[in-house]
Amino acid sequence: MPARRFVCMALLALLALGLQVRAGTVVLESWRVDDRPLWENVLIPAFERKHPGITVKYVTTSPTTYDDSLTDRLAKDAAGDVLACRPFDASLALYRKGYLEKLNGFPGLVNFNARSRMAWQTDDGRDIFCLPVASVIHGFLYNKKIFERLGLAVPATSDDFLAALETLRRAGTTPLALGTADKWEATQTLFTNIGPAWWRGDDGRRALVSGKARFTDARFVSAFEFERRLAPYLPRGAAAQGYADSQRQFAQGQAAIYPAGSWDIAYFNKVTGLDVGAFPPPVAHAGERCQISDHMDIGAGINRHARNKEEAYRLLAWMATQEFADLYTNRAVGFFSLSTHLIAITDPLAKQMASWRDKCGTSFRLTAQFLNRGSPSLDQQLWNVNAAVLTGGLSPRDAARRLQQDLDRWYRPPPD
Repeated sequence: MPARRFVCMALLALLALGLQVRAGTVVLESWRVDDRPLWENVLIPAFERKHPGITVKYVTTSPTTYDDSLTDRLAKDAAGDVLACRPFDASLALYRKGYLEKLNGFPGLVNFNARSRMAWQTDDGRDIFCLPVASVIHGFLYNKKIFERLGLAVPATSDDFLAALETLRRAGTTPLALGTADKWEATQTLFTNIGPAWWRGDDGRRALVSGKARFTDARFVSAFEFERRLAPYLPRGAAAQGYADSQRQFAQGQAAIYPAGSWDIAYFNKVTGLDVGAFPPPVAHAGERCQISDHMDIGAGINRHARNKEEAYRLLAWMATQEFADLYTNRAVGFFSLSTHLIAITDPLAKQMASWRDKCGTSFRLTAQFLNRGSPSLDQQLWNVNAAVLTGGLSPRDAARRLQQDLDRWYRPPPD
């Protein structure tokens, strides 16, 4: 055989081998940088044991740049096979551009109820484009030692909550670990937390979406008014305090209560000697049912132009199983499977927060569905407004008026 022909055949054989290896590799993209050890050490090995010949590579992008960079890679046909999906509009935009597979009829979806699927479906509900994965729950963490020392009971009502904050303030303890420098914190860890009690959970959210309610209605103004009453209990220098500062302040025992998302649990679990409890957002008035934000946070979809689509579907199918739900919920502490599988949650704080689903009404973030499509987004408006309410730069009524004026400028409720 001539040397040149042999070399060509060898190169073709190597190329074919390379394609075979590549064909067995699924690239999974996500913004969940903190989940890398979990995927690489637990989830991927668990999947690969049951799917010999398929390997998974977990690739992350910073949460702040993930959306734009993923869109850019998809446009260049350079994205991964399985993609972590933001809830609602960000992923819907990718589907409308033809970047995500339609999952209608995907067998694994039988393990997810209508509520969890709605974060990853078209406005008319006809098409679904991402598998639901996990939600996060909002509530309050508290320092048990400080509460015990002052004889404080866990507050159940808004009046109880204010009384506890006042007792803490008079005792010389910073009541709330919260700043306004990172404006999103005022919205996502406080307003999203306390608001549903005042606007009556999902009833209020749906009324706002349908146009039957306005931000200037009493139930929404009342949420801002209660938020403003919490301002005196923020730390000194709250305007310069960011999210990481608030975490450290609570972790070091320098503040008694921390407005939290369940994602914070993993951070505080690492703090030696910190004895933490949790309580749901206080009800607006005694005798009312508690309301929590149980927000669909992360899903998983398949790149329509995936290089390894068959293998990608196998990974997605495994992500719909009991095994994955158990592993993810108990290893990604504070992220709760959206599947209908029964899961024994092992982390005490996570288990406590998940139990609120049984006694409280549940909703998700106020702006998530339909209302965030203006420019600037309603989320961004809320960040600015809530920070201003807490610093005294905006009255509750003016805050509500500003948000409604922004909605009136562009929003038209979807047809019934």
